Amino acid sequence: MTDQGNGPKKIKRRRGNTLENWEVALVKAMITRGGVFTNDQDILAYFTRPTRTVNHRLIGEIRTEAKHKAIKSATEDDLDAFLSTWPDIDHATGLSIRGDELLIKAREAMIAGVQTFNSAGLTFRAELFIVTAIIAWTYLLHAWFRREGIDYRYPGQATKEGAEKFWELGHCLKQPKCPVKGGAARNLGFLIEIRHEIEHRSTNRIDDALGAKLQSCALNFNDLLKKEFGVQYGLEKRLPLALQFVSFGVEQRAALKKASGLPKHIEAAIDAFEHGLTEEEMKDPAYRISYGFVPMVAKRPGAADTAVHIVASGSDEAGEISKIILKEVNKDRYPPNKVVEKMQAAGFPKTPPA
Repeated sequence: MTDQGNGPKKIKRRRGNTLENWEVALVKAMITRGGVFTNDQDILAYFTRPTRTVNHRLIGEIRTEAKHKAIKSATEDDLDAFLSTWPDIDHATGLSIRGDELLIKAREAMIAGVQTFNSAGLTFRAELFIVTAIIAWTYLLHAWFRREGIDYRYPGQATKEGAEKFWELGHCLKQPKCPVKGGAARNLGFLIEIRHEIEHRSTNRIDDALGAKLQSCALNFNDLLKKEFGVQYGLEKRLPLALQFVSFGVEQRAALKKASGLPKHIEAAIDAFEHGLTEEEMKDPAYRISYGFVPMVAKRPGAADTAVHIVASGSDEAGEISKIILKEVNKDRYPPNKVVEKMQAAGFPKTPPA
């Protein structure tokens, strides 16, 4: 990376690029065992991964007890167990199953949420997606805070079982350094409010009403995942286009227009949240985004097998498409003989002049 006119730009090292306590214990066991573990660089190789690089200086500090003196060495059995499964990675992503557990869980939770929402026959889709997506976002932000060296625990607080208590998603979003901003943050704030309604009261008929927000939620997640951790972890390849069995006929369009309203408490929650939003914030695609599907005939042979064509928002083509979505258009169609009859009835000659 270079800075224009100033030569190479120094990349700030992340505070989270350090060894965890369980790793320090293993390093101490390796140092004690010796043999192939006499070189600090060789030991370091077991603890460096794409999402976290560690300087070999840390190994030297452990060896000389300049740091981490209070941490006990792992047992011989623990070291053997670690070595027998190393490299313990998720084969789909190359992530460390233990070291990158939060990131792996975040991806899997969002994949599960989208797949559940797209499943045929379910009538509880929006609620299931919201709950699962909030878990996914929580894990993703915890992974980000951890990498940046930010402690995301409530100090001095524990669960009823005595476990450490970590920040919930709403608290994560309030942090000044949180990477989720603007429309994406408002989108999550909205879904958190709806999640509260889901938890405490029964809901129904909310899938269609919330679809635009759910779509933005999924896209925002994938964007942040790729931006902060790498494009190789994006979910596009895991979540291909869902084939549709639906074509809208006249009766279906009429049914859509007469669709029943939202439950009162959900409608009230939406109104309360969106009351303070500006028109610009409401139109922000990071807050909500919707798509229109129009049957198309490919103009080029190479595009004939492409099921989805993305049209740029604001373009002339997008404007034309927006005019015809769910709009009743019934045009008369005339075979050649009917065209001739119409022309003759209008007074045109049977044969064109010579």
